[in-house]
Amino acid sequence: MKKIKSFEINHDKFEKGVYISRVDGDITTYDIRMVKPNTPPYLENDGIHTFEHIFATYVRNSEYSKNIIYIGPMGCRTGFYLLIRDLEHEKTLNLIKETFHFIENFEGNIPGASREECGNYKDHNLKKAKQYAKNMANILENWKVTDLEYNK
Repeated sequence: MKKIKSFEINHDKFEKGVYISRVDGDITTYDIRMVKPNTPPYLENDGIHTFEHIFATYVRNSEYSKNIIYIGPMGCRTGFYLLIRDLEHEKTLNLIKETFHFIENFEGNIPGASREECGNYKDHNLKKAKQYAKNMANILENWKVTDLEYNK
């Protein structure tokens, strides 16, 4: 099989941050790398799960809801992929930063976390999700569009 683009990046050479993984027409895939690759500790499932529920709900309720295609965790537990249609990188980066701040300060019930709404409703951890968001918000504080390239 042909190697996919994300496997062509030397994961030992980049840090936590947000990167453009690929562009397919009007859809951009962003690599939201929350853990330095190959460097434990990795994100834990219950925190990832909660983070994804809040992130997806927030961005799908933002002014850019029509541009949101998908947000989901990486199998390696080092971050998330965000797929956005037809939105400038600067606006996307600002939305990501805003979302991390929202999650870090989130209080209340986790969206979509009841038995009827979620296929693994007992596997959530708001405290971890908030900590993941806080850590990344600090990293992204001064992140610019020029930082979105893997090989800067």
